[in-house]
Amino acid sequence: MNAPDIRVEKGHAEPEEVAAITAILLARAAARSSPTETHRVRPKAGWRRLEREGGFRAPHSWH
Repeated sequence: MNAPDIRVEKGHAEPEEVAAITAILLARAAARSSPTETHRVRPKAGWRRLEREGGFRAPHSWH
């Protein structure tokens, strides 16, 4: 049995519509992956661990 790669869950999509969305998804996937990129540096986390904080920080302090 030949299972399709993309399935319409609700409604009815014409073959041209499925082909268009497939082309868009493939183009976005190709644009993201770069063969020369080997290592990404992660940005600093937006959250902080409160147990590592130095205690009370005055609202008018520099840090």
